[in-house]
Amino acid sequence: MSFSTLGLSTPILDAIAELGYSKPTDIQKNAIPAILSGKDVVAAAQTGTGKTASFVLPILEQFNQDRTLRGKRIRALILTPTRELAVQVEASIVQYSKNLDISSMAMYGGTDIDEQKQRLIWGVDIIVATPGRLLDMAHQRALHFDELEVLVLDEADRMLDMGFIEDINKIIERLPPHRQNLLFSATISDEVRNLARRTINRPVEITIGKNSASKPKIEQWLVTVDKDRKSALLSHLIVEQEWQQALIFIETKHGAAKLVSQLEKRGIAAESLHGGRTQQVREQILSEFKSGKIKFLVSTGIAARGIDIGELTRVVNYDLPDQVDDYIHRIGRTGRAGAEGEAVSFVAKDNFRNLCAIESRLGHVIERKEFADFPVRKTVPVSILNYVPKNKRT
Repeated sequence: MSFSTLGLSTPILDAIAELGYSKPTDIQKNAIPAILSGKDVVAAAQTGTGKTASFVLPILEQFNQDRTLRGKRIRALILTPTRELAVQVEASIVQYSKNLDISSMAMYGGTDIDEQKQRLIWGVDIIVATPGRLLDMAHQRALHFDELEVLVLDEADRMLDMGFIEDINKIIERLPPHRQNLLFSATISDEVRNLARRTINRPVEITIGKNSASKPKIEQWLVTVDKDRKSALLSHLIVEQEWQQALIFIETKHGAAKLVSQLEKRGIAAESLHGGRTQQVREQILSEFKSGKIKFLVSTGIAARGIDIGELTRVVNYDLPDQVDDYIHRIGRTGRAGAEGEAVSFVAKDNFRNLCAIESRLGHVIERKEFADFPVRKTVPVSILNYVPKNKRT
């Protein structure tokens, strides 16, 4: 199947062909025709399956017609949980719509609100926004929703995890009742289902790649290591295995800054990304990481869904996350759209419970590797998935 069979017009097909899009992914095959038919959609698909194009492309197709947009009005609203994701989605819109006369804008906090207000004066077709900044704009009457045609809740599970439910409800109350609703999420929790019931009218339900995190395209392995040896182990792997790039996840911004310093003392240049940095600095760091200027990026969970690099070769869980979904989202930064990737996790004895939960979700034991220079003082027990009671061992 090709994109031309999905009902997209030549200007859009030409734009995505230039980006190297040849065949639609499973989520795109299912979602694009449903959205073009005007139906509401609830879609569950893991990171890296092409969700953004699956809703942006049909919206562009529907908007590809002459229409005068009044000032301070918008036609489509895409809500995202983070500033990074808002920037990423809007950048995709710009690429896909290069042959169309359609305007777009990313709206998020931490930047000059007056500049964003100015952009809205003549109206904008598609706004990609974080909930807080959007409400600020609405309260200041910088934009109105009476001409809104499409609402997209992107990464809905993440928005709920971050406590945006009240803001989302306030936004929905302001929207016209007759609109198309699209909800995309990596996971469909009970909270997401409740949101869908309140927001979406008789949707088409699409579920793609429920267990995509366990597919062979992502090689997952772990190293058991004592906490005080983790930075030395990371440096060893970077040097001895000749890693050229890695996105390294850590729990705290203090820990991120400390790890960057430790790596630099060993001759490894790295940069950190966390909530304590300004939006301008974060965008610059992300740009340099995507371009390859920065080889090793140490990030807190803030970037777990905000970094989109087509050929990111490796992610490292320097700190194993407490939530299984966070592990899934993190490793989903690599192995995107069928490419091969590698996910490495450092596991200390205190992480055993988290490891068991992750392996239970994946349905298999993650391969363990040992390195002679890093013997473990505190042994990590065998996983619950292959644990054999003493009285049954041979």
